[in-house]
Amino acid sequence: MKNVLNNMFGPKICKQMPLGDAEFDKLGFALKSEINTIFGRSLAIRALDSGSDNAAEIELNNLSNPYYDVERFGISFVASPRHADILIVTGAVTQNMAIAVRKTFDAMPSPKLVIALGDDACSGGIASGGYGVLGGVDKILPVNLKIPGNPPEPAQIINALLGLMQSLRKK
Repeated sequence: MKNVLNNMFGPKICKQMPLGDAEFDKLGFALKSEINTIFGRSLAIRALDSGSDNAAEIELNNLSNPYYDVERFGISFVASPRHADILIVTGAVTQNMAIAVRKTFDAMPSPKLVIALGDDACSGGIASGGYGVLGGVDKILPVNLKIPGNPPEPAQIINALLGLMQSLRKK
């Protein structure tokens, strides 16, 4: 019994976790510089699921976990489209979600930037052509950026955001 208790309550041996990926950090700090140049503050993102399989949402949510921690780069996720600079839509737009997607977009302040995240949001994906699916987000909203992948990885998302910010700065 004593051995069982010692094993259960003994000193814990934890593996040292890496503090971050240097390439991801480099992308993130470059993005932060672009965000500060364009917006003069942080970038607020509203995520909207329009009928997905949740693969893209998982990767998008991973951006907020302690490993990636995108808030240190000036990116925050907001609950209201009225506070959002960017609308990220995941999933093919279904018939039942079309009105909600449009209302969310209409509630955003200008400039209204829209990103289609994942293959489903870009083109309708595997559900394209189905009776309940309109297709990609570009069928009902003006899309500024498409990030393909099933799902795209967090580094791809940050790299694409950096590209969008650089193109906005050039305009």
